[in-house]
Amino acid sequence: MSPKRRLAHNRLFPKSVMVWAGITATGKTPLVFIERNVKINSEVYQKIVLMDNLLPWVTQHFAGGPFILQQDWAPSHGSRSTLAVLEAHFPGFLNKNLWPASSPDLNPMDFSVWGMLEGKIAGKVFATVDDLKAALEVAWASIDDGYLRRTVNSVKKRLRACVKARGSNFEILL
Repeated sequence: MSPKRRLAHNRLFPKSVMVWAGITATGKTPLVFIERNVKINSEVYQKIVLMDNLLPWVTQHFAGGPFILQQDWAPSHGSRSTLAVLEAHFPGFLNKNLWPASSPDLNPMDFSVWGMLEGKIAGKVFATVDDLKAALEVAWASIDDGYLRRTVNSVKKRLRACVKARGSNFEILL
């Protein structure tokens, strides 16, 4: 295979990973990498994301203080068993009646963080998935508290703009 052909192959089929993460105005969770070929059903979401990673992090980070969990309401996030876990361990979470599904313009991970993280590793070629994970960890660690604070604080302005636009496209109002 010619070098030119190998280069095209790498561009067509880049390394990829599924990753979960969360932020607050004062910190960020560890990155949680989901193994290849694992379907994120309710059981996987509850164990790997909520119980094994998020609960220990919020317990340490907030030290019993108040916090509100906002999620994107993918199917595994809204199942009856997941709702029971959320009610037991994350009281005050924003349920489907309080937070619209499919609202990336209101989710700081979607409107800011994922794009910024991707930008930090864009243009680089990774020989292995482990190399990609390591680069993501370095990029994630480089995110400073000022960026987190500004990103989380911008949600209020976005919510007001969304209401003013009656749920339609509101980015022009920002």
